[in-house]
Amino acid sequence: MLKAGSVKEMIQQKKKATSSTSVIEKAVPVLLFTAAFISVLTTIGIVFTLIIETILFFRQVSIAEFFSGTVLRPLSRVEPQYSILPLIMGTMMTTIIAMLVAIPVGLTTAVYLSEYASTGARKVLKPMIEVLAGIPTIVYGFFAFTFVTPVLREVIPGLASTNALSPGLVMGIMIIPMVASLSEDAMSSVPNAMREGALAMGCTKFEVTFRVVIPAAISGIIASFVLGISRAIGETMIVTIASGSTKNFTFDVTQSMQTMTAYIVEVTSGDAAAGTTIYYSLYAVAMTLFVFTLTMNMLARYISRRFREVY
Repeated sequence: MLKAGSVKEMIQQKKKATSSTSVIEKAVPVLLFTAAFISVLTTIGIVFTLIIETILFFRQVSIAEFFSGTVLRPLSRVEPQYSILPLIMGTMMTTIIAMLVAIPVGLTTAVYLSEYASTGARKVLKPMIEVLAGIPTIVYGFFAFTFVTPVLREVIPGLASTNALSPGLVMGIMIIPMVASLSEDAMSSVPNAMREGALAMGCTKFEVTFRVVIPAAISGIIASFVLGISRAIGETMIVTIASGSTKNFTFDVTQSMQTMTAYIVEVTSGDAAAGTTIYYSLYAVAMTLFVFTLTMNMLARYISRRFREVY
């Protein structure tokens, strides 16, 4: 039999424990909301700053000149010109080259890991591939400038020392883990029953992979492509080091070209005084880059929701 005193003590201890738990339960939502609010507030602050500074730029330079001109000479003392098209061209050319490398290599790697590799091989190969994602981008940049470019110049004699081809290829290598990992996850989520059903109907392993698994995982695969494109558009250090700072509006990938991110680095590390037109131009370029990456991310989300298969 329990004594009355001991029962009373147990009730008091239970009340104290309940009180402490109640305080924690009330504090956790507040902390989580604060963290989420800080993230949202930071995003709003960044967008607000970009919009305000971009408006100040367009008070000095017309929107038509900025988006339709083909000459970018912000440091010219005679007649400075501000057109973003050379930067967009440089960004698009390096991005296209990168995706021409990352998409086929990343997708075939994902197919092998998901459908053909043994469990032991997958455990070894997948972490090795993902190590590429952990290499600092500045290391990739120096690799492109000091190794890839000299090798390419042996094959392409007219290749400039800084060009769009070399950083594009290296960016493609850098993006391979993203495409491969996301695509492999999408294919691995396809139920084995679908594979077994196709095999039972007489399909080969190749037919099961390309007629059943890939179509079933197409939303995740395409989303990985779009996110890879977004990653390539926003890359900074590789193109800053290896693509040069020549603001050419050209389709020739063997020539030096400058991307939007590289231009931002050039202006922020140069002698652009606050309040000058060239100073405000970096915000206009940053705003354009923000719109590009936001569009890519929204497109990836739309594709994932539009073509998502639920099993």
